[in-house]
Amino acid sequence: MPISESHVGRVYPATEPYVVSAAKVHEFAAALQDDSPAYTGSDPIAPPTFAMVIGAAAWGALFSDPELGLELRRTVHGEQRFDWDRPLRTGDAVTGTLSITKFRARGATEMITIAVEVATTEGERICTATSTLIHNREVAA
Repeated sequence: MPISESHVGRVYPATEPYVVSAAKVHEFAAALQDDSPAYTGSDPIAPPTFAMVIGAAAWGALFSDPELGLELRRTVHGEQRFDWDRPLRTGDAVTGTLSITKFRARGATEMITIAVEVATTEGERICTATSTLIHNREVAA
């Protein structure tokens, strides 16, 4: 059975802990070509979109769930929103927990809204990254 409204509310196990390092923050900011002083030095904060490093790891559970039948190659990332409690900081050990929050289908096109809660390993919520994925299901010939 492919993904359907019955899967809304499904929550996947948290990712393995990821420790935010100054080196990774510097690399990420450089890739964005963002030279903000907040992202430099020995104790930087991470750019807001750095949360997707953890979010992308959480997506693995969604795409490896055989019950859903989703294929990354048939998926477009349609929308992204972040709700922040505080910035990610060097030394934070964080996990991402993905849940399916909404589903709609129009023919072979499926729109799946997911939320990844990024939290410290102690349970402090950092942010929630909400994404809308547009998946095109292969139609049988």
